[in-house]
Amino acid sequence: MKYKRILLKLSGESLMGGQPYGLSTDVLTSYARQIRAVAESGVQLAIVIGGGNIFRGLSGVNRGFDRVKGDQMGMLATIINSLALQSALESEGVKARVLTSIRMEPIGEYYSKARALECMQAGEVVIIGGGTSNPFFSTDTASALRGVEVEADVMLKGTRVDGVYTADPEKDPAAVRFDEISFDEVYARGLKVMDLTAFTLCKENRLPVIVFDMDTEGNLGKVVAGEKIGTLVHE
Repeated sequence: MKYKRILLKLSGESLMGGQPYGLSTDVLTSYARQIRAVAESGVQLAIVIGGGNIFRGLSGVNRGFDRVKGDQMGMLATIINSLALQSALESEGVKARVLTSIRMEPIGEYYSKARALECMQAGEVVIIGGGTSNPFFSTDTASALRGVEVEADVMLKGTRVDGVYTADPEKDPAAVRFDEISFDEVYARGLKVMDLTAFTLCKENRLPVIVFDMDTEGNLGKVVAGEKIGTLVHE
């Protein structure tokens, strides 16, 4: 395998599958199978999941919620998703541990870099829930932060789209996908790979990002093996 330790960011919306809301057991099972195959190859995995399938803080603001309260609700949504993925992984025979950025034992252990590394080195898949534990930070930023903290070789951003395009491929049929692109060119073109806080954290700490389609079963293993799937964003 090309990478020894990875930070996998999963979108909350992807967990909906074809539903308008909530969790799809089919998607969870597919993701768990892919993660199991990678874990069995000896790669160390830390995972951060979004919460947009349940609640997104910014959308709450539009409905009259206080932004801080809305973001805190979003953090709890990520923990629901983390527990769902943990259950799916355990059903596949994978040891998985949920660490939370907010104290909430016995739902999960309190996150620390040392504990995350200890669990990964023992062969467990570590799922880190609760975002950064602070409002105004996205789960992309939490992923970048945890990726840098646990000294991951790469951050893999699993989405419904198979990479970074010149424009939104769902809206512009003429959009062209990049095989690889530099952080600076993403800035210059104004491409929306992640929010700027997350993106800058990756750039400044030289953490490469691969954006790929996680919904095509087997893609995760191909990316980790070094196959050219999706778009590599690098220095």
